[in-house]
Amino acid sequence: MGGPRDGALIGLDIGTTGARALAIDLDGSPLASASAGYPLSTPRAGWTEQDPETWWTAAQAVLAEVASALDTQPLALGLTGQMHGSVFLDSSDRVIRPALLWNDQRTSRQCVAITELVGDDNLQRITGNRAITGFQAPKILWLRDEEPANYRRVRSILLPKDFIRMKLTGERATDASDASGTLLLDLTSRDWSAEILAALDIRREWLPAVHEGSEVAGAVAPNLAKSLGLPPGLRVAAGAGDNAAAAVGNGIIRAGAVSSSIGSSGVVFAFSDEPRIDPRGRLQSFCHAFPGAYHVMGVTLSAGASLRWWRDTAGSGLDYDQLAELAAQAPAGCEGLVFLPYLAGERTPHLDAKARGAFVGLHLRHTSAHLTRAVMEGVAFSLGQCLDLVRDLGLPVTEVRATGGGARSKLWRQLQADVFGLPIRRNRIDEGPAFGAALLAGVACGTFKSVDETAGIVAADGHADVPDPATRDLYEKQRRIYNDLYDAMAVPMHRLAEIDEL
Repeated sequence: MGGPRDGALIGLDIGTTGARALAIDLDGSPLASASAGYPLSTPRAGWTEQDPETWWTAAQAVLAEVASALDTQPLALGLTGQMHGSVFLDSSDRVIRPALLWNDQRTSRQCVAITELVGDDNLQRITGNRAITGFQAPKILWLRDEEPANYRRVRSILLPKDFIRMKLTGERATDASDASGTLLLDLTSRDWSAEILAALDIRREWLPAVHEGSEVAGAVAPNLAKSLGLPPGLRVAAGAGDNAAAAVGNGIIRAGAVSSSIGSSGVVFAFSDEPRIDPRGRLQSFCHAFPGAYHVMGVTLSAGASLRWWRDTAGSGLDYDQLAELAAQAPAGCEGLVFLPYLAGERTPHLDAKARGAFVGLHLRHTSAHLTRAVMEGVAFSLGQCLDLVRDLGLPVTEVRATGGGARSKLWRQLQADVFGLPIRRNRIDEGPAFGAALLAGVACGTFKSVDETAGIVAADGHADVPDPATRDLYEKQRRIYNDLYDAMAVPMHRLAEIDEL
């Protein structure tokens, strides 16, 4: 290690359902953590919004709580959070309207317009991605098209974690990993694309400066530091989007390393030492959280969110551990029952905002245990599709580390092992994106010489959940049926979505 040997590193995660602050020591062990929730608004089908000021209220609360619990000096703060969201600010830095979030699906028309203006091939060549409803660029065009009075007030546009940075430090800055999820970044130069900004008529001065994730990008303002109990001038690392930060915290910083995350969404994340682009746009290609590194990721929009929906809809009153116990009572394959987890549309592999969820194969013999397990298996099948695409790009897969809330469930891990056909390991320390943000803060303040050095404190648990051969064979057969169902049902799904939009 380079830098001081005593002190704490803090990571702050602005998630979809709440903010979380985590302080760790220089060996990576947690010292203190705090969480605070905030609401999610769905004013119309396919719309998801939040008031950024609720993030700020929660961020202040969790930072102050963690700071008060420490008996050692904080050395730096790293930021992470939900990707793709659009925070629109006026000339006085006031929020113009609720932020449009990563899983908002209202921008299909704008995605078509972007593809026509830039060209599909050109868009992928520059940004590594096709136009997807969740990204930030189509949200900007939606505001221009649908709320022109609000659009005329825009003077800056920030991602969720970077709104918190501005409130903490006064700086407008972002990092390359989060910025590459806007559809406005040149993946190779790791800076905003003048060509795309010109084609979409988006002003460069509206966008923040782009840093690498381990660079310093601001310092906590003195008056704010005092009120939060933080040291004056505490350095703030550029940080990373939540998936890239979680990958740093999971040691996914070398070839062959892959993580599988089940949170609200599900993400298969694979390291790459160069940009890898899926020509059909089914996987997303982004910058990693440190210089010269990249990653590809596949996203299931409703992973843990599917299980939460089932819990809330079925009215069982069970917690997640109890749901897993209920699911374990049903046999693998659920006696011919399959669940399609397209409750918020789908990203990988279908890029379809109008996809809809479904149980297929229901029979009188099926019980709540079957339905619960089917939901969990459907999510695992979707993540399996993501991993298949990673392999199709020629990326090696030598190990898979489970992360997110789903990693705490033995059943979730075993389902992934059986579907992927690979051992699944957890990390010794599994504290999510906030942990990776804290490690990036450690690089920014000189505690670690590089992001590579942080791998030394990120170790996998010695235990692995290994595939069961018989279940693996069954799931291979069922996955082929699962893979066929989208094509068979896409047209009626779209017709139902159109009725819903009337």
